[in-house]
Amino acid sequence: MILKNLGELAALATAICWNISGISFESAGKKVGSLSVNYIRLILGFLFVGLYSFATRGLFFPLDATLHNWIWLSISGLIGFTLGDLFLFQAYVEVGTRISMLIMASSPPLTALLGFIFLRERLDLFNVLGMLITISGIAIVILGKEEGENKLKLNHSKKGLIFAFLGAFGQALGLIVSKIGMGNYNALASTQIRIIAGFVGFTILISILRKFQDLRIAFKDKQAMKSITIGALFGPFIGVTLSLVSLQYTTAGISSTITSITPVTIIPFSVFLLKEKIKPKEILGAVLSVIGVAILFL
Repeated sequence: MILKNLGELAALATAICWNISGISFESAGKKVGSLSVNYIRLILGFLFVGLYSFATRGLFFPLDATLHNWIWLSISGLIGFTLGDLFLFQAYVEVGTRISMLIMASSPPLTALLGFIFLRERLDLFNVLGMLITISGIAIVILGKEEGENKLKLNHSKKGLIFAFLGAFGQALGLIVSKIGMGNYNALASTQIRIIAGFVGFTILISILRKFQDLRIAFKDKQAMKSITIGALFGPFIGVTLSLVSLQYTTAGISSTITSITPVTIIPFSVFLLKEKIKPKEILGAVLSVIGVAILFL
C-alpha cells in the first residue's frame, strides 16, 4: 500500500518540507535580513543538490546540459530564485510564513494563466473556476471590514502582501521559463542550473548594494546559520528531491495539488511553534485556496 501511494506520500512530505524551510528562513531573516538568508541558502542548496547529483548521476556539476538548457534555465533562475525569492523572503519577515504561503497558493493559477498566454496551453472554464476559488480563499484571509463601516481593509502589512504576490508571480514565471529550458533534461540538474543563476544574481545585487558586511555578520550568527541550514536542507534539497519522486510515482496534477496544500499544513506549525492565534475565517480561506488549486489541476 505504501509503495502504491508513494507519489502521494512524497507530495505530502514535500508540502511539509516547504513549511519547515519557510519557518526556518523567516526566523533567520528576522535576525540577519532576507538578502543574506537568500544568498547563504543558495550556497548550501547548491552543495546539497550537487552532492546528491554526484551520488545519483556521477556529476557534481551539470556539465551535460546543452546551451539551450543553460540559457533558459539561467533566465528562470534569475526570475524565480533572485527576483521571486527576494520578494518572498522579505514577505516572510513582513507578514510571516503562514500568510506568505497562503498568497503563494496564487502561483499555480498564475502559472496556468501564463502558460495559456505564452505556451498556448489549454485553459477551460473549470480551470478559471479553480483560479477564482483560490483567489477568493486568499481574499477572505487578507481582507476585512473597518469597524462600524462596510469598507474593506487589508488585515496585514500592505508592503508584505505586495512582496508575497510578487514572489508568487516570480515563481510562476520562473516555472514557465523552466519548462521551456528543461525539455527532457534531468530535473534535479535543471534545479542546480537555476540555483547557480540565482546565486550570480544575488552576488550582483549584494555588490551593488554593498551588503557583504551583512553577509559576514550572518555567517557569524550561529542561530541564524542553523536556521538557514535547516531551511536549505528541507527546501532546495529534500523538498525538491521529494517533489521529483512524487512526479515519478503519480500524475503531475495530483502531485501539484497535494504539494500546494502548504497554506493548510502550515497552520499546526503556526499554532504550536510560532504561537499564532488563527481565526476560523483564516482556516476557511486556506482550505478554499487549496480547493481552488485542486480544481485547477484535477
